Amino acid sequence: MDQAEHLRKIVKEHEIVPKQNARVITVTSGKGGVGKSSTSVNLAIQLSRLGKRVVVFDADFGLANVEVMLGIRPKFNLADLMFRGKELREIVTEGPENIGFVSGGSGIQELTKLTREQIIYLIQKLVQLDEMADVIIVDTGAGISDSVLEFVIASSEVLLVATPEPTSITDAYALLKSLRRKEEFVNSPPKIRMISNRISSANEGIEIYGKLNTVVNKFLDINFEYIGGIPQDKMMSQAIMQQKPVSLAYPNSPGAKAMEELAMKLCNLEADIAIEKRGIAKLFTNLIRGNILNHKKR
Repeated sequence: MDQAEHLRKIVKEHEIVPKQNARVITVTSGKGGVGKSSTSVNLAIQLSRLGKRVVVFDADFGLANVEVMLGIRPKFNLADLMFRGKELREIVTEGPENIGFVSGGSGIQELTKLTREQIIYLIQKLVQLDEMADVIIVDTGAGISDSVLEFVIASSEVLLVATPEPTSITDAYALLKSLRRKEEFVNSPPKIRMISNRISSANEGIEIYGKLNTVVNKFLDINFEYIGGIPQDKMMSQAIMQQKPVSLAYPNSPGAKAMEELAMKLCNLEADIAIEKRGIAKLFTNLIRGNILNHKKR
């Protein structure tokens, strides 16, 4: 038995079924600067206001956008849980409106280097996070790096953020094209929904989706839906400068109201259709398996 096969066996043998699985929503984009992290944080706040227990997981280890937007510097991150003996409750930072926040830090990069004991420990601890939250929002890095693609593939529910800029649309297509090349994605595709950000009208948001959907259907054969748009809003920019989510700084602004509407749509989707709640522990189990498989291919 080679190392890759041995590690796959460890993951399989030590999967733990939590008392409840959180709904995990992964937010991503084809390029940076389209408002992905702002969307993640504001949706978390709006979902919390709707009575959900929400944790934001910052999986962008290159940039600390979530902590900047919240104006919070976490004391510990995922690497502290994995390698420095910290408990899960110690790495969950308390945020506004009762949301929690976990920084991935360098821990995401270390997933390929885990020992048998560390894999078991990580899965056991993340089961606790599933039991603490109703919804976990994963804010990925932007672009088509391996770490971003792996998070999207490991997820069951994905929000793809794009703006009217031609580069944003072409980069969103590039992301979907890169996913389509992955065997794991083809075998078990996540549910992908698109959000149009910084739009001048509702129709513009639908048009952006239409342009992207036309080429995706023609060349990639990927199904994805449109869930709604967020208007261009100067209050959003002002809130970012204040290091506050617009839902807190300007709760009656057009941007905050759009976030509220999107959160309500996400809740209604859960009520209307059977949302597959795999949980964060399952997502990381899939991530570890994917890393092991990719390691074997190399």
